[in-house]
Amino acid sequence: MAYENSDDDVRETCARATGAEPGTSDSLRTFGAVVQALREHAGLTRQELGALVGYSKHTVASIEQGRRMPDPDFVEGAELHLGNTGALRAAAPHLSRQAGLASWFRQWARLEAQAVTLWTYECRVIPGLLQTERYARAVTESVPPVKDEEQVAKQVTARLERQQLFERKPPITFSFIIEQALIERGTGGPDVTRELLDSLLERSSQFNVELQIMPRYQPDHAGFDGPLMLLESRDNKWFSYAEGQRGGMLISDPKEVSIMLQRYARLRSQALNSEDSRSLLKQLRGAQ
Repeated sequence: MAYENSDDDVRETCARATGAEPGTSDSLRTFGAVVQALREHAGLTRQELGALVGYSKHTVASIEQGRRMPDPDFVEGAELHLGNTGALRAAAPHLSRQAGLASWFRQWARLEAQAVTLWTYECRVIPGLLQTERYARAVTESVPPVKDEEQVAKQVTARLERQQLFERKPPITFSFIIEQALIERGTGGPDVTRELLDSLLERSSQFNVELQIMPRYQPDHAGFDGPLMLLESRDNKWFSYAEGQRGGMLISDPKEVSIMLQRYARLRSQALNSEDSRSLLKQLRGAQ
């Protein structure tokens, strides 16, 4: 089973109470409609299907209404108990979280949802997967053009919804390298920074997460060309992604991806190791 129902109920209740439901998309709505049709054809209630696949009725409802990205365990369980036609398995890789995500990022987000390994180097802003809600809001509000509250909420929600990847089973192997200056910048103010540091310390203690800090003084630096992301798919193919001011580029050519892998390996050797990085985070937290 993917989750105990009681824990899942708590997550769903909190999401509804805080307005943290992920943005929907055409693909999510279509997938949800198919799940609902198959469930009703099988004569099951949402609660009954949830009991069979190991999720709460609230999770089933969110997926059927296109408000939640189904994880692989749900897809597999629903497939087995709703006729085993292969339709859900076939559709799942094409799902995307469109609302609130930049158009150029959506293809990467689809790959990310199915990854077994995710590596990220950032020199501009704390990676979206590690942002707190208040930090994400501060970043979103800071960058022109000016956005209304609905636009801000949509972008922040989409960013935070990606963090469900940390709960995925089987787990993803994560590696993050972030510049020390990103924390010391104080985005959002002292309270937001303290909260961010607490979150980074908590996240870095997770068994499948490696977090390294690139110190301020590092004359030999492999990241001068900017941030980069790498992922390994389930069939062990590697992809890379690079982003600029108003666009991003998905890189699939093996030779180009190899260059990115070489750069990331060099960055790992130049950054503080995980233990020293945690020590630095605690020092920065104490100074707040």
